[in-house]
Parts: sequence; C-alpha cells; structure tokens
Amino acid sequence: MASERTPDRDVAIETGITTDPIGRLDAFDDLSTHADGAVLVFQGRVRETNEGRKVSGLSYEAYGEMAEKELAAICGEAAASFEIGAVRAVHRVGDLELGDVAVVVGVAAPHRNACYEASRFVIEQVKVRLPVWKHERYADGETGWVGAPAVTKAASR
Repeated sequence: MASERTPDRDVAIETGITTDPIGRLDAFDDLSTHADGAVLVFQGRVRETNEGRKVSGLSYEAYGEMAEKELAAICGEAAASFEIGAVRAVHRVGDLELGDVAVVVGVAAPHRNACYEASRFVIEQVKVRLPVWKHERYADGETGWVGAPAVTKAASR
C-alpha cells in the first residue's frame, strides 16, 4: 500500500490495488488521530444481483500501475478539497465471490460532514476514473463486462 502526506496540511493518504482479500472494518482502527471526531468506512461488496440478473461471482482487472497512480490522485484531491485528517482507499482485483469486499474507502476528519463528503467524493471518482474493469459471472453460466458497450455479432467479425 502506498502512503504519503500532503505538503500543505498534515493529511495521511494510503492507497492500494491488491489481489489479497481486504480486511473488514477493524483494518481501519489506526486511521484517525485525536484531532478527528469522525471516522467513516465505506465497503463495496460483491452482491448477488445486478440489473435483475443473479450474480455468482465476478473478477476485477486493472491496469496496475495506472490504477495505483489514479487512486492516489483521487485521494490527494479529497485531501486538498475537504478538511480531513486521513484518507485510505483500497481496491481488490482478481476473482471475488459473493460477499467479498471489493473496495474500501476510509476517511477521518474533525467533523462528520467533511467525512461524508470526502468519502462520497472518493468512491464516486473511483467508479468513474479508476482503470479497473468488472467482469461478472451469472448464475445461468453466462458472463459479461459491466459498463462495457455491447458488441454486436456484426461488429465482432
């Protein structure tokens, strides 16, 4: 996991792209300091349905080095934009089963509003900017890339 501190304010930033299972809430006990009155942890987990289809699992693929840099940039932007003391974001890649944690965003701040805003900013930017792609496996045996444009038979020839 990459760690850094912002130069203008003392904000701890930790980011990572990993193939290892991501720990649950207790992995963020060390996120805050005595200056922080709020700590918020968001977990994105593999759920059993997506757009009406039964999901049996999924895999995430990433452009590794670019994903690491972009995740650090997103967290750096959160640190610069919101009054927070720390931000940590980890995204898992590889095969995941139902219930597995795919992404975690943790934020510590003096006040709850900044915590909520920074956390929301990070996860929304991750969904839009991070070069990580989701390939779902469905209960009926089919698979599909989520968010990818549909390829017609004519276009694939």
